[in-house]
Order: sequence, then structure tokens, then C-alpha cells
Amino acid sequence: MKDCLACDLITGKLDLPGGRIYATNYWVVEHCIGPLEVGTLIVKPKRHCIQFWELDDEEIKELGPLLHKVSATIKTILSPDQVYICLWSHKDWKPGHIHFVLQPVWNHSRQKHQRPGPFLQVDMFTADEKPRREEVEAFAKRAREVMETL
Repeated sequence: MKDCLACDLITGKLDLPGGRIYATNYWVVEHCIGPLEVGTLIVKPKRHCIQFWELDDEEIKELGPLLHKVSATIKTILSPDQVYICLWSHKDWKPGHIHFVLQPVWNHSRQKHQRPGPFLQVDMFTADEKPRREEVEAFAKRAREVMETL
């Protein structure tokens, strides 16, 4: 799809720090390129899809087990207090390639952020502090290893 960041990352048209971490027949797992913490992973369909209800039966069958596996991978590596899972698909109020964001969260984050959940994500996007590439690459390497064992 023309002008789709998610598709361009999948196809390798754009640089993806850490590279592809995992893939199934219908989904890919990558590290988030935005200003969320190291260990925040993205699960998105390989094909360009902008509405959840457009997913076909085979894509849906893979999704639940994959989200479980990705969240378990994050837990294994980072031991967060929670892993948020949310669907994102908007940019500038236009539907875009759907993707699930799996974000590790620690209770100690309250020292820096007033509120959890979407407020935490808004704070992080407002601060716009992207993780260091070396840390993302190291996490991606470890995540590949862990996902192969789960």
C-alpha cells in the first residue's frame, strides 16, 4: 500500500531497528519505533488492513495465541507489572494499518507519570523520548530467542 508506514516497515522499505522479531502466516512482530519504552512490541497483519472487522478467519485464529505469546515474551524478558495490549489504527484522524501495541508497564512509573493506561501513553508521546537503537536491537535479539522457545 502506498504511503503506509506499517507496510513499508514490513517490506523493508524503511529501516526497522531490531528487524523483524517474529512472524506467523498472517502476522508480524516488530519493536515499536515510537516513543514508548524498550520492550514495546507491535503485532500487525502482513497485509494492509485498516479495520479489525476486515480480518479473515485465518488471521483471527492466529491472533489470540500470538498476542499471548508476545505478552509472555515481554514478561519473560522484562518482568513488568503489566503488559498493556491496545489496538491502534489512526493517524491524523484517518484509519491506518491496524496494529496491536504490547507495552510493558511498571508500577514505579508513577514516579514519573501521574496516571496509567492511555494517559501514560500520551505522556510518553508528548515527551517524544525514543529508546536508544542499541537497546531496541538487544531487546529484539532476546525476544527472537524467547519466542522460539514458547
